[in-house]
Amino acid sequence: MKFVDRIEEQERLNAALNAETPAFIVVYGRRRIGKSTLIKKVLSPADVYYMADQTERSHQIELLAKEIGLRIDGFDRVVYPDWQALFEALNFRTKERFTLCLDEFPYLAKSSPELPALLQKLIDKKSLRYNIVLCGSSQQLMQGLVIDASSPLYGRADQILKLSPIPLHYLHQAAGCSAQSAIEEYAVWGGIPRYWEIRLQSASLMEAIAYNLLDAQGLLFEEPYRLFIDDMRDIVQASTLLSFIGNGVNRISEIAARANKPATSLSGPLDKLITLGYIQREIPFGESPRNSKKGLYKISDPLMDFYFRFVVPNRSLIELGRRKVVMQEVTQRFNGYVSKHWEELCRRAVSGQLLTGKQYGMASRWWGSVSRNEQMEIDVVAESTDGKYLLAGECKWADKEDAEYLLKQVAEKAKKLPFVANKEIVPLVFLKNNKAPAENIILPEQVIEMLK
Repeated sequence: MKFVDRIEEQERLNAALNAETPAFIVVYGRRRIGKSTLIKKVLSPADVYYMADQTERSHQIELLAKEIGLRIDGFDRVVYPDWQALFEALNFRTKERFTLCLDEFPYLAKSSPELPALLQKLIDKKSLRYNIVLCGSSQQLMQGLVIDASSPLYGRADQILKLSPIPLHYLHQAAGCSAQSAIEEYAVWGGIPRYWEIRLQSASLMEAIAYNLLDAQGLLFEEPYRLFIDDMRDIVQASTLLSFIGNGVNRISEIAARANKPATSLSGPLDKLITLGYIQREIPFGESPRNSKKGLYKISDPLMDFYFRFVVPNRSLIELGRRKVVMQEVTQRFNGYVSKHWEELCRRAVSGQLLTGKQYGMASRWWGSVSRNEQMEIDVVAESTDGKYLLAGECKWADKEDAEYLLKQVAEKAKKLPFVANKEIVPLVFLKNNKAPAENIILPEQVIEMLK
């Protein structure tokens, strides 16, 4: 798949790299999100890009010297006893400013714990003649090495870029598929560029799922565990928590009961999974995140969600080569699986959006009791910024739906909301398809457009 998006990130990198004085830049984010591709996009042939590995310090110094030797003649003919000698020699030999990128910097810091403090001294001297870009996949280690207040490099960076997943509309455009197909693809691969590259090597979505996820030799069969290695000390606990959440155990009390642990001991691991972008804590519309006791945990990363919903429970069958059986389950439950991600995309689309002349704030789901004997849920709820209107939406991902009936139903449900007083209800339905377009019926192509 061709390089897409990252427009602002490229602009920020170019501005810093071409500033009057040498820059120190930090780029980080989860594995496969496109950090190295982005950096290589802005580097010139005169720059030095070095991908670190997990070997000893002397070997890393030798390898980096060889990379620099491709740019500066004879640089790698000298044996450098330590990092300071290499960096100072490089500064002395530099005639024209260039960029030195150290990718997978946490590997270097692991074999050379003195490296962050050394870089701090070089940066603070204000005598560097070249830009330095540090990059890494371990979000935790990059934050600890560069962003944490106790780190020697804290406050030194001219730019800190944490890469987020690619937005849906860019992926839709790059893949050249229909809006419906883009929603279904996104529900599996999310916004991670490498996953889409892998997907596009297959003829269809289901073929890509079977080949890469439901096969013990598939490229993504062990993917979550590779991601956990970067950032989680306890891989077993992380995968256990995601297994529970992915299969409908969403309240912390329920998770604690299944894990046979006190709920207080799980707050830290759950918060870490939230920080890493793998799960989220959802609370009903209008309630305080800090005070609400109705919080539900759900997997927010699409590939993780698919994996812990379909792959983990069927791992033994997959190992035995019975992927056709697992594929039947995926096919039967796929619309229901996609519908949850469709709901989330609809909420994102409505948030901060101007619809029918009304500006709305953040949208979220609402659930709760509306009377002693009645529980209710509404997929999308948002209030206009002037407080006069309340948008209530129902999301469905099925081939045939009665839009008129759904509109009446959501309007009736919205009247029972505890915070609806003095507000005009604006009912909407978000559908996979509909033959007769209407103002209060939102289709996939409109949602993708709203997400821009």
